[in-house]
Amino acid sequence: MLVVEDDPGIATQLVRGLERAGYTADSVAMGAEALQRPHSDVVLLDLGLPDVDGIDVCRRLRADSDAAIIVVTARDEESDRVLALDEGADDYLVKPFGLAELLARIRAVLRRGQRTGGGETAEVLRHGPLVVDLRTRKVMMGGAEVPLTPKEFAILECLAADPGRLISRQEIVERAWDEHWYGPTKVLDVHLAALRRKLGDPSLIETVYGHGFRLADRPPAMADAAPGDHGDDAS
Repeated sequence: MLVVEDDPGIATQLVRGLERAGYTADSVAMGAEALQRPHSDVVLLDLGLPDVDGIDVCRRLRADSDAAIIVVTARDEESDRVLALDEGADDYLVKPFGLAELLARIRAVLRRGQRTGGGETAEVLRHGPLVVDLRTRKVMMGGAEVPLTPKEFAILECLAADPGRLISRQEIVERAWDEHWYGPTKVLDVHLAALRRKLGDPSLIETVYGHGFRLADRPPAMADAAPGDHGDDAS
């Protein structure tokens, strides 16, 4: 994933946020440099670049690749939106914006284009008996549909996107709620307990005490699973 942004503070924050979400990301400050880079699955493109107008960069990127292009800019005029979309942008996001919204838009453009951002995002996530359909927002466990609330689905999506990776409480909260959530992360425990009960497999979501949670790297067979809750993170 490539961030094209001349403000080093914003570029650093975007790259850090994308990497925390499981993507591989890099940044450049110049439009010419962006055009010389190897093709990326997703390009986050600022329009106010110091060397080449962002609209021209967008046009040339679209002519040369099928990358998902999301314009991230302070320009909020309708004419700018229309021009960028007409020149090949897949989406348009006005600064300031939250990381949660940006990640949702990245997932959306990847789904629309049936792209996979380095393998981290796909239309259907499969892990043993668990199937998470991101397009229909349906979850199947052992062939049976599991009804989830929007928050439960967001938590499961975060975990299922990279099974086995330890994900901190804060990262899950930022992705399922918002990056500016200032309440206690203990609110996560209530939703995790309900999610574990609904999935019917207490060992599928593992707690790493004091650190966070992960989806079991080797999902147990359904025959060994028993409905129930799982201990919450005591951190």
